[in-house]
Amino acid sequence: MRFFIEISYNGKAYHGWQNQPDAISVQEVLEKGLSLLLRQDIAVVGAGRTDAGVHASQLFAHFDFKDDLPKNFIFKLNSFLPNDISVKAIFRVKADAHARFNALSRTYNYRISTRKNVFNFDYAYALQKELNVELMQKACDILLQYNDFQCFSKVNTDVKTYNCKLMQVKWIKKDDELVFIIKADRFLRNMVRAIVGTLINIGLGKIELEKLHDIIVSKNRSEAGFSVPAHGLYLVNIEYPNHIKLSDN
Repeated sequence: MRFFIEISYNGKAYHGWQNQPDAISVQEVLEKGLSLLLRQDIAVVGAGRTDAGVHASQLFAHFDFKDDLPKNFIFKLNSFLPNDISVKAIFRVKADAHARFNALSRTYNYRISTRKNVFNFDYAYALQKELNVELMQKACDILLQYNDFQCFSKVNTDVKTYNCKLMQVKWIKKDDELVFIIKADRFLRNMVRAIVGTLINIGLGKIELEKLHDIIVSKNRSEAGFSVPAHGLYLVNIEYPNHIKLSDN
């Protein structure tokens, strides 16, 4: 039987989602907990991989197990896992459902703290500079005109295509934070952080708004702006078609 597991995690202590040979990952810790409680080796497949230090308020993964899960399994698993990883739900799905390939969209938020805050310096990028948010919002409209985002991708990545279908790109002001929201069918390595850095440079007047067209068409990472730090980035939502979930859940 195949199960989807929904988790959230604070990425500060982890070298990203995916298993690494010499560093601790969220996937490794989750697999260890599942394997111990279910008394067999359990491998999980995530909806995507977040980089080191990136957080997730919602990430789905799938795993296979031959029987129904034990009673109170989520409670037991959460009791075993460290405080920075939380299991929110587990449910049965169709045998061929895939956490990565069946995802319809993914949404990321990037948080910028516009005022010094001693309680969130590890969870938002501190930038106490005057930003032209109106220009940054116009830059979002330009991004929506394109599909190829190679200029924002980490170089030398093994991908078949640099095309991503953007569905939503915008900035919102929330108290003392500026939050960047981006939704797409898929993302490239480092793409969101590079986009945010580029839009910040536009907001600071370091890059002219119309130059963004040239940057995207260039397909050259060195033409775009800097990559903002990982600790301000959150994977917040993943959408799936309803038909993959079994009706008896």
